[in-house]
Amino acid sequence: MVKYDSILARSFSRHEQKKLRYGAFVCCLLIALCFCTVLKPNLNPLPALKLQRSMGVKHKILALWETNSTQQVIKNMLEYPEINTNTTEEFENVYSQVAADSDDLQQNASTLTNPIASSSQAEEAKIEEVVTKNLEPLCNTMEAKTEFCEINKEVRVDAKSSSAFVVSSQIGNRSWSIRPYARKEDETAMSHTRAWSVKPVIGDLEIPQCNRNHRVPAILFSNGGYTGNHFHEFTDVVIPLFITSRKYDGEVQFLISDIKPFWVPKYQAVLKGLSKYDIIDIDKEDVVHCFPSLTVGLKRHGKELSIDPSKHSYSMKDFREFLRNSYSLKKANAIRIKDGHQRKRPRLLIIPRKRTRSFTNTGEISKMARRLGFKVIVAEADINLSKFAEVVNSCDVLMGVHGAGLTNILFLPENAVFIQILPVGGFEWLATNDFGEPSQDMNLKYLEYKISNEESTLIQQYPLDHAVFTDPYSIGKQGWEAFRSIFLEKQNVKLNVNRFRPTLLKALELLHQN
Repeated sequence: MVKYDSILARSFSRHEQKKLRYGAFVCCLLIALCFCTVLKPNLNPLPALKLQRSMGVKHKILALWETNSTQQVIKNMLEYPEINTNTTEEFENVYSQVAADSDDLQQNASTLTNPIASSSQAEEAKIEEVVTKNLEPLCNTMEAKTEFCEINKEVRVDAKSSSAFVVSSQIGNRSWSIRPYARKEDETAMSHTRAWSVKPVIGDLEIPQCNRNHRVPAILFSNGGYTGNHFHEFTDVVIPLFITSRKYDGEVQFLISDIKPFWVPKYQAVLKGLSKYDIIDIDKEDVVHCFPSLTVGLKRHGKELSIDPSKHSYSMKDFREFLRNSYSLKKANAIRIKDGHQRKRPRLLIIPRKRTRSFTNTGEISKMARRLGFKVIVAEADINLSKFAEVVNSCDVLMGVHGAGLTNILFLPENAVFIQILPVGGFEWLATNDFGEPSQDMNLKYLEYKISNEESTLIQQYPLDHAVFTDPYSIGKQGWEAFRSIFLEKQNVKLNVNRFRPTLLKALELLHQN
């Protein structure tokens, strides 16, 4: 500075130096004025991003738009205390990423779409793009045997349109069609089951208004499918209903579609044990029912007559205990036979079947069993399930030919013995999956007796070298109807009591081990 001042002093007079400084100052003012007038820069505070997160159960939606205050971001986070720690961290990460480099907002269009506005409209423009992240659907359609929807929001059920409307802006706009019977892989069963739609809607302008409000959750299920078959009533409806509704401890409303007149009276004890409220025949309702939450369809295990305790928090032991309480069954454990004189004889229940696969020599079987020390009861279930449950529960051993009647093993006491008779026809797979494996989950002792060709009445209709005896699986390959017409509908059983005798002796041995 000293050097330059000496140069100015030698080149200009003091008056000329003063004029030169004033001129430089004026030039700087003119340059600044031109910059402000021509370029018109935005001198407002640097825009920040406001992120607002709304959450429903299992649903996460992220909304972003422009605002003028960074303080608003923190305010919006405080407005949503239900956001958990992980969600908050994710919230902050997204905010930091977008705020750090706003240019990336447009480039990453697959994640965030930023509408382009002119610079003159920047303060008024809003980025209103909703980004769905980690959305889980209302309905589970991935199970092997069933599909169901769990709706933990207000639901309006309109039977006229077979629809359940969900009022929410947090679950998207996808709709589902559900047939609420737990055997979805079976087209025949599904053809007898009414379809219900689950429809999320935003606002309530296009949905029917509530005519009847309920304060408890509801479960909507079907009596269609194979209802009328004792086995299917339990494995497709009753056990799944227990799995789905037990957590409510009776505070749940049942809505039944495709209702069968006999079904509700038959299972009255079960229904009362699971719900404190009268059944609603939903198909006949002409008013709109509103519930705080709704399950459409029933949960079930992939195996027949089974419950997966690791998945559903209940087991078949819990279900059988529930049955004992519902039907006031007195016998919890099968008899234990002691060595020496046994004053009380074990009770053997023979299920004879009346129409097909029935025993043709029940009297002979009973006589042989009594000689071995059994007290024999011959009985078959009727519409009075409560009465028959008491009969089954009083017995220590149950035997019968493969069929729906064997489902009543559910009422046997713990450690009882179950003997399944396999007729001709390659029933091994059906026998094992329908009753053999499930019986072990029920804490029963399982025995299996496969009859010989001579013990089947089919020997009176076909020669021994016919495919019915030599290759029954070839009949099965012709289709279910061919298999059913021969092996299920045309066949009865005449047990060879001498051949069957060791099986009953084995049952007595198992009772010794109790």
